[in-house]
Amino acid sequence: MSGTLTILKKELKGFYFNPTFWVICFLISVIFSWVFPIQLNLFSQLLTNYVMQQGVPSNQLNIHYGVFLRQLSYLNLLLIFVVPALTMKLFAEEKKLRTFDLLLTSPVTSLDIVLGKYFAAWGAVFGLVFVAFLYPLSTSLLATLNWTPLLIAFAGIFLVGGVYAAMDLFASSLTENTIAAYIISIMFNLSIWFIGIGAEVVDSEAGRKIFEHMSLSTHLSALVEGTIRTNGLVFFFSVIVLFCFLAERVVESSRWR
Repeated sequence: MSGTLTILKKELKGFYFNPTFWVICFLISVIFSWVFPIQLNLFSQLLTNYVMQQGVPSNQLNIHYGVFLRQLSYLNLLLIFVVPALTMKLFAEEKKLRTFDLLLTSPVTSLDIVLGKYFAAWGAVFGLVFVAFLYPLSTSLLATLNWTPLLIAFAGIFLVGGVYAAMDLFASSLTENTIAAYIISIMFNLSIWFIGIGAEVVDSEAGRKIFEHMSLSTHLSALVEGTIRTNGLVFFFSVIVLFCFLAERVVESSRWR
């Protein structure tokens, strides 16, 4: 456990003391500083004229659905491409610089290495999610918010970021080329969203349920609406454990070689 904490502190400092991380945070804040006021303005106009609007869904008159969930969808799209940029160097660059060999000969286990790097990457994702959370937080100065569904929704997108971090960490362990690791990571992040399509093309009821359970969008939808489901949490943590295990196997095989 001490080995995990040592690597976690080292990698976390590497993220938060890296100018690239703050540039990414700045770009995310620029995007939301442009998009979020537009969504608030459209929501305000909708509330003002809702009596004259015919066929407007009632949930669109709720700021959680009308503004915050749209912000989360933008944040998720950004994480698909930003998380690989953060994780691609965790293993690939160390292999390229040959510092990975030194890490393998240090008194830490393969599991310590993987967990330390993974939790550091997830900690960096927390920073990005927190930047996005500042916008709904600032809105609370102007309106009364229902905090429970909002916090659950952001916790959901944080879990999704954890899934991306686990898959991308595994992608980084497969190669010493950072560009290749970035491309593979994006492919992983995008492909997990297309698994749910199988539920629409499979005729078998059992097969449909399997694909629905494997669909990231199905489990995320419940969380962003403020509902916590046990099967959703099990799914998220199962995917995280699976890809951390695969990354650990790659590191362990490198140690034996």
